[in-house]
Amino acid sequence: MPTVIVATGNPGKLKEMQGYLDPLGWQLQLKPGDLDIEETGTTFLANARLKAAGVAQALGQWAIADDSGLEVHTLGGAPGIYSARYADSDQARIDRLLQELADSGGCDRSAQFVCALALANPNGEIMLETEGICPGEILTAPRGSGGFGYDPIFYVPTLNRSFAEMSSAEKDANSHRGIAFSQLLPALAKLSID
Repeated sequence: MPTVIVATGNPGKLKEMQGYLDPLGWQLQLKPGDLDIEETGTTFLANARLKAAGVAQALGQWAIADDSGLEVHTLGGAPGIYSARYADSDQARIDRLLQELADSGGCDRSAQFVCALALANPNGEIMLETEGICPGEILTAPRGSGGFGYDPIFYVPTLNRSFAEMSSAEKDANSHRGIAFSQLLPALAKLSID
């Protein structure tokens, strides 16, 4: 069974990726905790490439990385690549975003979640990459109790629910990450990874 390193220290992200990649029969492992890759890119895809290539080179193994976040159109794409660092907690991030939208007039609430994925070979060369986008809107108040991060205020009009109101299976199938993995899986299945 091929082993691929996930360029994260987050066990939750590893579990989520394992679910998407189960059909390939890959065994995923977290990167070592002391291996830090600086995210200096200006786009989600640039940061995913940096993390995948850096971990692959450091360990001499295949590595996969994602970088994702929320872009709000009225806010010029913010919080964007800084989504996780927008404030100190999920609630503080939501509060800041809602306040900034209110301060801007809040008329256009269109937004999108973006997930960039990159796979690097043991030499650190990027072999495959993709970007999944889920369009939606920012609600005026949180709805639902599931999910994490911005999920309670990210509403998907085609499904008439926020991410936090969806079942795990429904979110997996419709989220930016689900879209990115579904785009990448056919190419990953053709790769020979030892």
